Amino acid sequence: MKEYASYRGRSRGRGWLTALLVLVILGLLVLGALEVYIGLHSRDRMAGDPQVMVIFGCQMRRDGPSILLRDRLDTALDYLEDHPDIRIVVTGGKGDDEHISEAQGMYDYLTDHGVDGERIWMEDQSRNTWQNINNTFALMEREGWDLTDDVLLVSSGFHLARIEMLWDRARAGVLGDAGGGGYVCTLPAPVSHAPSRVQMFFREPLALVKSFLFDR
Repeated sequence: MKEYASYRGRSRGRGWLTALLVLVILGLLVLGALEVYIGLHSRDRMAGDPQVMVIFGCQMRRDGPSILLRDRLDTALDYLEDHPDIRIVVTGGKGDDEHISEAQGMYDYLTDHGVDGERIWMEDQSRNTWQNINNTFALMEREGWDLTDDVLLVSSGFHLARIEMLWDRARAGVLGDAGGGGYVCTLPAPVSHAPSRVQMFFREPLALVKSFLFDR
Protein backbone atom coordinates (compact mmCIF):
# COMPACT_ATOMS: atom_id res chain seq x y z
CA MET A 1 0.00 0.00 0.00
CA LYS A 2 2.80 2.41 0.83
CA GLU A 3 4.38 1.79 -2.55
CA TYR A 4 1.02 2.36 -4.31
CA ALA A 5 0.41 5.61 -2.40
CA SER A 6 3.89 6.80 -3.31
CA TYR A 7 3.26 6.08 -6.98
CA ARG A 8 -0.07 7.91 -6.87
CA GLY A 9 1.64 10.95 -5.35
CA ARG A 10 4.26 10.97 -8.08
CA SER A 11 1.51 10.66 -10.71
CA ARG A 12 -0.29 13.72 -9.32
CA GLY A 13 2.97 15.65 -9.34
CA ARG A 14 3.59 14.80 -12.99
CA GLY A 15 0.01 15.86 -13.76
CA TRP A 16 0.57 19.31 -12.27
CA LEU A 17 3.85 19.69 -14.11
CA THR A 18 2.20 18.71 -17.39
CA ALA A 19 -0.62 21.20 -16.84
CA LEU A 20 1.90 23.92 -15.99
CA LEU A 21 3.93 23.13 -19.09
CA VAL A 22 0.82 23.32 -21.27
CA LEU A 23 -0.09 26.71 -19.79
CA VAL A 24 3.44 28.01 -20.38
CA ILE A 25 3.38 26.83 -24.00
CA LEU A 26 -0.05 28.37 -24.59
CA GLY A 27 1.13 31.64 -23.02
CA LEU A 28 4.19 31.71 -25.28
CA LEU A 29 2.05 31.02 -28.35
CA VAL A 30 -0.33 33.85 -27.46
CA LEU A 31 2.60 36.19 -26.77
CA GLY A 32 4.15 35.22 -30.09
CA ALA A 33 0.91 35.88 -31.98
CA LEU A 34 0.55 39.29 -30.33
CA GLU A 35 4.15 40.19 -31.13
CA VAL A 36 3.56 39.28 -34.79
CA TYR A 37 0.41 41.42 -34.85
CA ILE A 38 2.28 44.34 -33.30
CA GLY A 39 5.16 43.87 -35.71
CA LEU A 40 2.89 43.89 -38.76
CA HIS A 41 1.49 47.24 -37.64
CA SER A 42 4.92 48.71 -36.89
CA ARG A 43 5.50 49.67 -40.52
CA ASP A 44 4.62 52.87 -42.31
CA ARG A 45 1.34 52.74 -44.18
CA MET A 46 0.64 55.66 -46.48
CA ALA A 47 -2.48 56.09 -48.59
CA GLY A 48 -4.69 58.92 -49.73
CA ASP A 49 -3.74 62.48 -48.87
CA PRO A 50 -3.53 63.03 -45.09
CA GLN A 51 -4.67 66.48 -44.04
CA VAL A 52 -4.02 66.03 -40.32
CA MET A 53 -1.04 64.55 -38.49
CA VAL A 54 -1.60 63.31 -34.93
CA ILE A 55 1.56 62.84 -32.83
CA PHE A 56 1.12 60.75 -29.69
CA GLY A 57 2.88 61.85 -26.55
CA CYS A 58 5.33 60.17 -24.22
CA GLN A 59 7.22 61.23 -21.12
CA MET A 60 8.45 64.81 -20.83
CA ARG A 61 11.55 65.48 -18.74
CA ARG A 62 12.71 68.79 -17.34
CA ASP A 63 15.49 68.92 -19.92
CA GLY A 64 13.10 68.19 -22.79
CA PRO A 65 11.35 65.24 -24.43
CA SER A 66 12.36 61.74 -23.41
CA ILE A 67 14.26 59.69 -25.99
CA LEU A 68 11.07 57.89 -27.07
CA LEU A 69 9.22 61.16 -27.52
CA ARG A 70 12.11 62.79 -29.33
CA ASP A 71 12.17 59.85 -31.76
CA ARG A 72 8.50 60.50 -32.52
CA LEU A 73 8.97 64.23 -32.96
CA ASP A 74 12.03 63.87 -35.18
CA THR A 75 10.14 61.39 -37.36
CA ALA A 76 7.29 63.89 -37.65
CA LEU A 77 9.71 66.70 -38.51
CA ASP A 78 11.20 64.67 -41.36
CA TYR A 79 7.73 64.22 -42.83
CA LEU A 80 6.76 67.84 -42.27
CA GLU A 81 9.69 69.09 -44.34
CA ASP A 82 7.96 67.77 -47.46
CA HIS A 83 4.39 68.46 -46.30
CA PRO A 84 4.33 72.09 -45.12
CA ASP A 85 0.54 72.43 -45.22
CA ILE A 86 -0.58 69.52 -43.08
CA ARG A 87 -2.36 70.36 -39.80
CA ILE A 88 -0.72 68.94 -36.64
CA VAL A 89 -2.28 67.67 -33.42
CA VAL A 90 -0.01 66.97 -30.44
CA THR A 91 -1.73 64.91 -27.79
CA GLY A 92 -0.76 64.16 -24.19
CA GLY A 93 -1.56 65.55 -20.77
CA LYS A 94 0.61 66.25 -17.74
CA GLY A 95 1.62 63.19 -15.74
CA ASP A 96 2.30 63.25 -12.02
CA ASP A 97 6.05 63.21 -12.70
CA GLU A 98 5.99 65.84 -15.45
CA HIS A 99 6.40 69.61 -15.05
CA ILE A 100 4.41 70.46 -18.20
CA SER A 101 1.97 68.59 -20.39
CA GLU A 102 3.38 66.34 -23.08
CA ALA A 103 1.43 68.34 -25.67
CA GLN A 104 3.09 71.59 -24.53
CA GLY A 105 6.53 69.99 -24.61
CA MET A 106 5.87 68.65 -28.09
CA TYR A 107 4.62 72.05 -29.25
CA ASP A 108 7.78 73.71 -27.90
CA TYR A 109 10.05 71.16 -29.57
CA LEU A 110 8.34 71.46 -32.95
CA THR A 111 8.29 75.25 -32.94
CA ASP A 112 11.94 75.34 -31.81
CA HIS A 113 12.68 73.31 -34.93
CA GLY A 114 10.93 75.73 -37.26
CA VAL A 115 7.32 74.53 -37.37
CA ASP A 116 4.76 77.34 -37.43
CA GLY A 117 2.85 77.24 -34.16
CA GLU A 118 -0.33 78.27 -35.98
CA ARG A 119 -0.37 74.83 -37.59
CA ILE A 120 -0.40 73.01 -34.24
CA TRP A 121 -3.41 72.13 -32.08
CA MET A 122 -2.70 70.96 -28.55
CA GLU A 123 -4.72 68.28 -26.76
CA ASP A 124 -3.27 68.46 -23.25
CA GLN A 125 -5.76 66.67 -20.99
CA SER A 126 -5.34 62.96 -21.75
CA ARG A 127 -3.55 60.41 -19.58
CA ASN A 128 -3.60 57.31 -21.81
CA THR A 129 -3.95 56.27 -25.45
CA TRP A 130 -7.74 55.88 -25.35
CA GLN A 131 -8.11 59.39 -23.96
CA ASN A 132 -5.56 60.69 -26.49
CA ILE A 133 -7.76 59.50 -29.32
CA ASN A 134 -11.15 60.52 -27.95
CA ASN A 135 -9.90 63.96 -26.91
CA THR A 136 -8.31 64.42 -30.32
CA PHE A 137 -11.63 63.69 -32.03
CA ALA A 138 -13.34 66.18 -29.72
CA LEU A 139 -10.68 68.82 -30.47
CA MET A 140 -10.99 68.31 -34.21
CA GLU A 141 -14.77 68.61 -33.98
CA ARG A 142 -14.48 71.86 -32.02
CA GLU A 143 -12.15 73.26 -34.66
CA GLY A 144 -14.63 72.36 -37.38
CA TRP A 145 -12.39 69.77 -39.00
CA ASP A 146 -13.93 67.13 -41.29
CA LEU A 147 -13.46 63.86 -39.40
CA THR A 148 -13.76 61.88 -42.62
CA ASP A 149 -10.51 63.36 -43.98
CA ASP A 150 -7.43 61.18 -44.29
CA VAL A 151 -5.27 61.26 -41.16
CA LEU A 152 -1.66 60.37 -40.35
CA LEU A 153 -0.88 58.84 -36.95
CA VAL A 154 2.68 59.14 -35.63
CA SER A 155 4.08 57.15 -32.72
CA SER A 156 6.65 54.51 -31.84
CA GLY A 157 6.30 51.45 -34.05
CA PHE A 158 5.28 49.15 -31.19
CA HIS A 159 2.45 51.55 -30.25
CA LEU A 160 0.73 51.73 -33.63
CA ALA A 161 -1.20 48.44 -33.49
CA ARG A 162 -3.02 49.61 -30.37
CA ILE A 163 -3.51 53.12 -31.74
CA GLU A 164 -5.04 51.84 -34.98
CA MET A 165 -7.39 49.50 -33.16
CA LEU A 166 -8.61 52.22 -30.80
CA TRP A 167 -8.75 54.89 -33.52
CA ASP A 168 -11.08 52.73 -35.60
CA ARG A 169 -13.21 52.02 -32.53
CA ALA A 170 -13.47 55.68 -31.55
CA ARG A 171 -14.09 56.84 -35.11
CA ALA A 172 -16.95 54.37 -35.52
CA GLY A 173 -18.47 55.73 -32.32
CA VAL A 174 -18.16 59.34 -33.47
CA LEU A 175 -19.19 58.98 -37.10
CA GLY A 176 -21.85 56.31 -36.63
CA ASP A 177 -23.94 56.02 -39.77
CA ALA A 178 -21.84 58.69 -41.49
CA GLY A 179 -19.40 56.01 -42.59
CA GLY A 180 -15.89 54.87 -41.78
CA GLY A 181 -14.08 58.03 -42.79
CA GLY A 182 -10.97 58.37 -44.92
CA TYR A 183 -7.64 56.60 -44.90
CA VAL A 184 -5.83 56.07 -41.61
CA CYS A 185 -2.12 56.27 -42.38
CA THR A 186 0.67 55.45 -39.95
CA LEU A 187 4.23 56.67 -39.56
CA PRO A 188 6.34 54.62 -37.12
CA ALA A 189 9.15 56.23 -35.18
CA PRO A 190 12.25 54.18 -34.38
CA VAL A 191 12.96 53.23 -30.78
CA SER A 192 16.56 54.30 -30.25
CA HIS A 193 16.46 53.65 -26.49
CA ALA A 194 17.43 49.97 -26.10
CA PRO A 195 15.96 49.44 -22.59
CA SER A 196 12.61 50.73 -23.85
CA ARG A 197 12.67 48.21 -26.70
CA VAL A 198 13.09 45.39 -24.21
CA GLN A 199 10.45 46.76 -21.84
CA MET A 200 7.89 47.28 -24.59
CA PHE A 201 8.44 43.77 -25.96
CA PHE A 202 6.74 42.47 -22.82
CA ARG A 203 4.53 45.43 -21.89
CA GLU A 204 2.84 46.26 -25.19
CA PRO A 205 1.15 42.86 -25.77
CA LEU A 206 -0.46 43.16 -22.33
CA ALA A 207 -1.50 46.75 -23.05
CA LEU A 208 -3.00 45.64 -26.37
CA VAL A 209 -5.12 42.96 -24.68
CA LYS A 210 -6.19 45.38 -21.96
CA SER A 211 -7.22 48.01 -24.49
CA PHE A 212 -9.09 45.46 -26.60
CA LEU A 213 -11.14 44.35 -23.60
CA PHE A 214 -11.68 47.54 -21.62
CA ASP A 215 -11.11 50.70 -23.70
CA ARG A 216 -14.64 51.43 -24.92
